[in-house]
Amino acid sequence: MQSAQGRRVAVVAGCRSPFCKAGTLLKDVSAVALARHAVVELVHRAALRGRDIDEVFFGQVLPSPLEPNLAREVALLPQFPASIPAASVNRACASANAAIAMGHDQIVLGHARVVLAGGAESLSAVPILHSRRFADLLIGLSRAKSQAQRVKLLASFRPRDLVPVTPAIAEPSTGETMGQSAEAMAKVNRISRQAQDAFALRSHRLAHAGTEDGRLVAEIAPFFGPGVTEPVTSDNGVRGDASASQMAALKPVVDRRYGTVTAANASPLTDGAAAVLLMSADAAAALGYQPLAFIRSYAVTALDPAGQLLMGPAYAIPQVLDRAGIDWNELGLIEMHEAFAAQVLSNIQALESRQWAEEHLGRATAVGQVDPETLNVMGGSIAIGHPFGATGARLTLTLAHEMRRRDVQFGLISVCAQGGMGFAMVLERA
Repeated sequence: MQSAQGRRVAVVAGCRSPFCKAGTLLKDVSAVALARHAVVELVHRAALRGRDIDEVFFGQVLPSPLEPNLAREVALLPQFPASIPAASVNRACASANAAIAMGHDQIVLGHARVVLAGGAESLSAVPILHSRRFADLLIGLSRAKSQAQRVKLLASFRPRDLVPVTPAIAEPSTGETMGQSAEAMAKVNRISRQAQDAFALRSHRLAHAGTEDGRLVAEIAPFFGPGVTEPVTSDNGVRGDASASQMAALKPVVDRRYGTVTAANASPLTDGAAAVLLMSADAAAALGYQPLAFIRSYAVTALDPAGQLLMGPAYAIPQVLDRAGIDWNELGLIEMHEAFAAQVLSNIQALESRQWAEEHLGRATAVGQVDPETLNVMGGSIAIGHPFGATGARLTLTLAHEMRRRDVQFGLISVCAQGGMGFAMVLERA
């Protein structure tokens, strides 16, 4: 979708929590607490009046059964009036992107002038479910009308009924995990272990540089509060001391004999939240805000999950460029979500291939050559981390800030997502 004339949608500001590996520094902090933390700091930094917000959209992939509508919990912060409507969205790893797109659409349609959008995830607190048999037993006991009925139900109990059921990071339609899909893509596209490790090492080195010079840290609201003993001021997955030899020494995690996907060349499970502030161009001017960038266009695509599951960006990117009315060579910066090094390298290979464009897009020429100097210039999800519901907002925030620093006119975001989906968005500097 492309913004309507007269209702350009601006990315005005953004903020995020530190991104921390699941089970570490933020393990006792809920997704709601992380989201609220990022939003409170965003409101403070932007000097925004709560009553100016019209709607809230937030992404989350694995919500807590006790707090199923993350967006509404954010909208109920004391800084906001209770009358702000809110909706949570799940488009897997592109959930925050979907939240931003929903906010964009509401502004373009004239239904809102100011929207808060983002996402959060606590992968330290993945919901654990009872087995169906044990759940049925508990329901039966709650409905039993006599002691005899309760005794009969208890007699049917078996120890195996206590085995919990945890959500799998896998395709319901195929049963394949994301790692298995990445491994298959590496084999099909002949992406070597060395290439994957080199890309992962690049991610860490660039993220470390971005942390050291303050660019990434500037996005972060340091976290301190219940469950955290020391203030968390930066992402804890970034390793400035990472080396090629260390990565080469790791064992494959999927195909342990012939595989190439390792813990080092894949994004880690992560806790974190991120939010961006969207405004119509006229609202930004009236309220005195200087936009970081405008949303030029976005696109969402899908392919058969039984195929190359994580190739969605290679389909979404040409579509979003067409909708933006620009050529690949006009892009000054690219933020491509790094679920796995094999996934990024496979998509780059497709984008640069004329044969792939002919066979899969019906185009006579390749989409474009990826310049390493403009790709993920401060590292990506492999180093920084990947809270499923939040990553899209982080990418948007990082790209918008770097576009301003470099005075780049057009920037691109792309994300692969479960279900064979791909998301892409073009940002444009004012």
